[in-house]
Amino acid sequence: MAKKSSHRQTDEERAERRRQDRERLQQVARELLSSDGWARWVKTRAMFHNYSASNCALLAWQCHERGIAPTRIAGFHTWLKLGRCVRKGEVALRILAPVSVKERDRVTGEETDERRVFFKTAFVFDVSQTEIREGAELVELEPPHQPLTGDSHAHLLTPMVAFAESLGYSVSFETIEGSAAGWCDPVRKRIVVDADAPANAQLRTLIHECAHAFGGRLSALFASADRADGRHGHSGCCVCGALEAVSEFAETIDRVARRIENVLLGGAHSAVEEGALAA
Repeated sequence: MAKKSSHRQTDEERAERRRQDRERLQQVARELLSSDGWARWVKTRAMFHNYSASNCALLAWQCHERGIAPTRIAGFHTWLKLGRCVRKGEVALRILAPVSVKERDRVTGEETDERRVFFKTAFVFDVSQTEIREGAELVELEPPHQPLTGDSHAHLLTPMVAFAESLGYSVSFETIEGSAAGWCDPVRKRIVVDADAPANAQLRTLIHECAHAFGGRLSALFASADRADGRHGHSGCCVCGALEAVSEFAETIDRVARRIENVLLGGAHSAVEEGALAA
């Protein structure tokens, strides 16, 4: 096993590393301002639920620059556990990983109960950068899935209804004429789902309409950014305001998606707690 480097970074090296990290984050924020860049982020966020909005943006940007269509992302050692190894010569994708450390008393130098979180660069690889490890037992990478025509996920309708109600919306299941599977009325705070659809299809529709329930909040973010840009005209402040607004927009979408995912996965937060974002 290779030994870890004993080199300790100097203050100048750490400052340079932080500068490079900030530049990468600014670059991916600029990518979100374009329709194609935004679409790449949305697609990446849909696939990598466990990554933050910023890391999804970093992955989307780097993969686009290098012609990689990301599907499965993991670290070097995780790929080994999954029966695969990174091909020789492959260059890692860079993301930011949180590290929690204990604070030290400035006088005594002893550790305190307070902790500080900072971020360091972590290296990951897409499955396309790996190959099957000889003699290893492969682990199935594709997640299980069920057809929309079934009722395997019917038990998730109840927590999703509770989630919608925590946002101030009522939910009803009614027969709907035509091709629509459901709709969301933000004025009357009402969500309607087709009562004649299979349970799995009802769940997909309810998730979709719950996301619409956040639409007013998201629209307000862009309206606020437009007002700010109008005050600054076409100066550099306008660009900064747009970068800040689109980053906040992406973070908000990520929080909404994560709250819905927590409900579906039976997360620790209650439906009422999840609805706090809409307050």
